[in-house]
Amino acid sequence: MSVIIDVGNCIQLLRSCSAVAGQQLHQLLLKSGHVPSSLPPSNSLLLMYARCSPLHQHDARRLFDEMPVKNCFSYNSVITSHLNSRDHHAALNIFRSMPERNTFSWNTIITGIVSTGNLDMARSLLIEMPVKDPVACNAVLHRYVRRGRADEAFALLRTVGQCSGADASSPWNDPFVLATIVGACADWMKYDFGRQAHARMVVSKIEQDLVLSCALVNMYCKCGDLDSARYVLNGLTQVDEFSLSALIYGYASCGHLHEAIRLFDRKEEPSIAMWNSLISGCAFACCGNDAFALFARMMRSDVLPDSSTYASILNVCGFSVMVNPGQQIHGCGLKCGAVNDIIVASALIDFYSKCGLWEDACRAFRELRFHDTIVLNSMITVYSNCGQIEEARRIFDMITGKSVISWNSMVVGLSQNGHARDALGLFCEMHRLGLRLDKVAIASALSASSSICSISFGEQIFSLATVLGLQSDHVVASSLIDLYCKCGSLANGCRIFEEIDKPDEVLWNSMLIGHASNGYGHEALELLELMKTKGIKPSERTFIAVLSACCHSGLVKEGLTWFHRMQADFSVSPSAEHYACVTDLLVRAGRLEESVEFIENMPFEADAVSWTTVIGGCKAQGNEAMMRKVAKKLMEMESSHPSFTLSYFHVLCCQPIPGPHVGGSAAAKDVNKWLDEIIGGYDSSIREFHGGDDQKLLISLLKILCRHYGSSVHLLGLIHRRRNIEFLSNSWLQGIAGPEMAVTKLFSSCKSSGAHKGEYGAIVHCMKNIPSENQIQATAKEVQNPLVSGRRKEALQ
Repeated sequence: MSVIIDVGNCIQLLRSCSAVAGQQLHQLLLKSGHVPSSLPPSNSLLLMYARCSPLHQHDARRLFDEMPVKNCFSYNSVITSHLNSRDHHAALNIFRSMPERNTFSWNTIITGIVSTGNLDMARSLLIEMPVKDPVACNAVLHRYVRRGRADEAFALLRTVGQCSGADASSPWNDPFVLATIVGACADWMKYDFGRQAHARMVVSKIEQDLVLSCALVNMYCKCGDLDSARYVLNGLTQVDEFSLSALIYGYASCGHLHEAIRLFDRKEEPSIAMWNSLISGCAFACCGNDAFALFARMMRSDVLPDSSTYASILNVCGFSVMVNPGQQIHGCGLKCGAVNDIIVASALIDFYSKCGLWEDACRAFRELRFHDTIVLNSMITVYSNCGQIEEARRIFDMITGKSVISWNSMVVGLSQNGHARDALGLFCEMHRLGLRLDKVAIASALSASSSICSISFGEQIFSLATVLGLQSDHVVASSLIDLYCKCGSLANGCRIFEEIDKPDEVLWNSMLIGHASNGYGHEALELLELMKTKGIKPSERTFIAVLSACCHSGLVKEGLTWFHRMQADFSVSPSAEHYACVTDLLVRAGRLEESVEFIENMPFEADAVSWTTVIGGCKAQGNEAMMRKVAKKLMEMESSHPSFTLSYFHVLCCQPIPGPHVGGSAAAKDVNKWLDEIIGGYDSSIREFHGGDDQKLLISLLKILCRHYGSSVHLLGLIHRRRNIEFLSNSWLQGIAGPEMAVTKLFSSCKSSGAHKGEYGAIVHCMKNIPSENQIQATAKEVQNPLVSGRRKEALQ
């Protein structure tokens, strides 16, 4: 016996009921015989199942299969149900089986396939669609743009436009499609296509609503056509804040600050968005002082800056190395609590990092209450750059959801800090875990391979890069060239270079450095001439490679010629590194007096590295008089920078001291007298340890070593000249005695005088690990025989 029910009322209830109530109504309609024989209630049930949880997909499909009569609505509903449950293959099969399809059917299946990310299938369906509907077209185009495939989106729109012709319903005439395309042109700087889209609007007399007009203003501003942006803005009946902000940013970012401020002042009470547009535009144009002045004006106008404001101003302060203004911004952020915002904190850490203030960057990080992956990734780079690789590894290990950037930052940090094997181990772990290896990871691993001169491992990595399709990437190719050149295989480096289509400046520089490091100076100069004929403009790094090549090949005349030409012919101002190369060039040629004159005539104060280069040349030529003169200059330098201190320590180790160096009995009294004379030259009433007198500290340390070891001072000099201070560690730590107490007492007096431990850096670490007297004496005996017989390399090892 059938149950009598009100079918119309059931259909009304099915439009808004839950899945449970819908199933109960399904049972009633089934008992009454209306389902599946009657089409309206059956379609209503299908729509209810499609609208509710994807768990009811099978109920919808079972009902669909039981229906004797189906129409487009039935097919569309069950397709929607399958798409909601992520069963796209079943949805596509049902779509293909439809006897007839309407526009909704096409839009449903295309938007559903787009949501899966299968753009190739979505594109083919859109081309197949008999009448191109703007909804489906916009869905495909938007996903192409989101994926960074803007050129393919433009090509698809051209194809669709040709299929639709001049039809008024063509996607080319739809405001939403045009807004998507114009927005893509703005993001990807596709000025020509953006102008074509604008011309299409004018020719087709498409009404430009507020969204479309804003998109056009933004596109023209980002592409640098401010006149066209202003023209569009003047054509608006009502100027909205977004369009005005876009134009203000455009003028400011192009350096037209006065025009940007004139537009900005048109608003009586500008919002925070307009302030941010003006400040971020100045930041983009690297007008740090102007951005800081606008920030101060903003604070006076009682408009509180938000996280975007702080991020913009800190970014430009970091880029322009404006330490004091950046620190003032930091103070403002502390007062209002903005530094607790993760975006501001990340910008603050980046600011201190770019200014080389690593300790301040670490302090800003320690003051954070919460961390995200972006900040932790930044701190891996910070700690790596300041040599605290253990702390960088600790930060890496505490990241729960490591991104590819986290892994790459750690691999780069390990490689840069001399832990090449650890870097390669981490790279192998990335590969084992199936992480996406990009060009940064591949290049870093190749750089680590070059550090340990492992061609075999580097070639395996490059094979992997080939499988990933990165073999033609310029960054990867440059790293591979560096690997071959550092391992002495210049021919293979040249082969890789010749296989690259249109090599850029980085690749040319890699080849120049490769020729320089392998002693092919004349070939490097020929390569430079070829580089010029290819239209590649030489940069600072190019001339560093050229001067290095001349230095290693003894081409003094050519090196000096190119040093003078780099500014006259190429407008490249010589940096400290260029001057250091020329100094090394003159020293290697034995022209010591000329090198000293060259250093003294530098446009900036010479650093300790330049003077120690001269000292090395003096020692090689036995010119002790000049070496003492240069050493005196180093002693007179007033700086607490670690490079000066380490270089001065190097000079002291290199200077000849009374008594034999290895073997025999050292004249300890003469050595101590010599050191006492140096210390006596200091005015103790003025120069105290708390004044940052690292040099006096080092002299005292040397005196302790001489007093306890005598004959071993020269051995310490040998070790230091290897530039591997951490060599005095691990197995050397056993049996520390004798001078340890004297050194500890010396540093204790420094601390009690207010000296900061960080001022002495690696020297403190080195001196803490001084080996015992027995160990040094045993080593001295082993070193004596090869030294006497002239086997210096064996003695050093």
